[in-house]
Formats: sequence, C-alpha cells, structure tokens
Amino acid sequence: MLKVYGFSKVNAVARGNTRDLRVLWALEEMELPFELVGMDHPAHQLNTDAYRRLSPFEQIPAIDDDGLVLSESAAIVIYLAKKAGKLIPSDPAGWANHLLTGLERWLDRREYLATESFTVADILMSHVLKGIKDEALLAPYTHVTSYRDRCLARPAWKRTIDNYLARVEAA
Repeated sequence: MLKVYGFSKVNAVARGNTRDLRVLWALEEMELPFELVGMDHPAHQLNTDAYRRLSPFEQIPAIDDDGLVLSESAAIVIYLAKKAGKLIPSDPAGWANHLLTGLERWLDRREYLATESFTVADILMSHVLKGIKDEALLAPYTHVTSYRDRCLARPAWKRTIDNYLARVEAA
C-alpha cells in the first residue's frame, strides 16, 4: 500500500501551509487509497537515519509506493497522476509551455491551467497562491485571485484541509 509521510505536528505558522497538503489533495482528487504516516516535526522525527533514507533533506512529504520512494511534492503528485492516469493533461510539453506564459493573461481565457478540467497543475499552482499572504500583491490580478478561490473552494481541498487541521497540531 502507498505510504505517505506527512505532518502530525508542526509549528503554528506552518500549520495549514505545508507541502504534504499537495500530495494529500491530489490523492483525494484521484480517490487513491493510502496509509498516512504522521511525523512530529518539533520532536525531530524527520531527523532520523530511517527517515533520511526516504527524504535525504529531512523534508515532508515523502512517499513509499511498494519500494519506490519519492520526496518532493511536485515529483510526487506528477508520479501519482501518471500512475493513476488522472489529473494530468495528455500533452505535458504543451502544459509546460502554457504555464510559462503570463498567468493572468492565461487565466483571462480559461478556468484552469492545463486543460478545461482540474488537473495536478491546479493543485500545485493554487497551493502556491494560497501561501501569498499579501492580498495587495494579488489585487491587480483578478483572474489569478478568482482562479485561486475557485480551486480552494473544491470539495476535495476542503476535506483535505479539514482533515489536516484536525490531525496536525500547532506546536
């Protein structure tokens, strides 16, 4: 069974903004089964030799998919999307080219980044946009803010963040 190493305890500032949320959200969207292995950051559970074998830089998230180990959130969600055949466009090169254009201009014509439906690109981008705390920075970009809000209104994200906040303590 797929094991996902995510936080069980983090400092109060990080709670709700950690990168394991990207993986957990993608798994919710794809409806893939997994076992969550909670890691207590303040107790230094990421600083053990055993965890360093999964994540050499002692970071969350990491996965162990029957011996295949990955430890970077973008790599993990892309791997899972390819494995499941979900949340990923059929033309990755076109996806990359579209993402390199101006985000505001791109979102002027589209609801989502890569295709007409929600994909893993939207999980990664909206999670990054969620982390921008200065709303004045985003104010001129009405298409970007409405895109972010639309993604964060998805039921799978709401379930993910609710479960995360119920499970992960602020230190």
